[in-house]
Amino acid sequence: MEIVAQRVFNPLYIYLDTAFLIVLCALLFAKKKYLTLIWGIFGGVLYMVVDYGIFHLLTHSRSIEGGNLFWVLLWMSMSYGITNFVWIWLWYAKDNRLAEWSLLIVVWWIAAPLIANTFGQNLTPIKIQRTTGAYHGYMAILLIAGYAAAICYNLFQKDKTKRFPLFWLLAIGVLVQFAWEFSLLLGGIRSAEIANWGQKLTTLVVNSLLETNLGAVPIFCIYALVTAKLTEALKRRDVPVKFTERIAELNALHVKER
Repeated sequence: MEIVAQRVFNPLYIYLDTAFLIVLCALLFAKKKYLTLIWGIFGGVLYMVVDYGIFHLLTHSRSIEGGNLFWVLLWMSMSYGITNFVWIWLWYAKDNRLAEWSLLIVVWWIAAPLIANTFGQNLTPIKIQRTTGAYHGYMAILLIAGYAAAICYNLFQKDKTKRFPLFWLLAIGVLVQFAWEFSLLLGGIRSAEIANWGQKLTTLVVNSLLETNLGAVPIFCIYALVTAKLTEALKRRDVPVKFTERIAELNALHVKER
């Protein structure tokens, strides 16, 4: 069965969400989370390259009704690129204010479509969707490649403190996408015009297991490599460490310790 990732929303949702992104970025800047902020913006750009460049121009799997495809995709890419990448980065950091950042993002994902549906119900809705048959196989290759490389590394790493926290990475990779997908479904945006609940749930489950999770290991590697040399304030660490030593540091951290 072809999995269709569809969203239906009114334009007010775009304006509300854009305001939220500005607030989120301002908060990260105010709290001197400069590295996290840069990573989030990079995530937005990356999502746009993938969504417009690959899903639209290459595979022709994107379609839209009621809006301009480029500008809607730009907003969508920056929205979920920034929030997803920021949230993953904070999870990997085991940030001491992780609960607050997490609630800010998740509560907004739940509230935004409900607010837009109430106050923008007279606006012409936008429907955007993509089919996944053209590329899910490629995503699955990236998923298995990342985890297989991490598993092989762990099998040959004798020091258990320097092994990849595989179940932690898996939990984060699934959680972030699931929270996003479930919020869209709850808010009446995801699969809004698809009546078959089996199809709705298939989209929810498959996307949650695959789409963000495929980047869990690579993003962790990037995080470990970057923070082995730099602090959140973009300053060089007093004592830079090697990649494996940084993994050991991260494994030793607990969310409530700092």
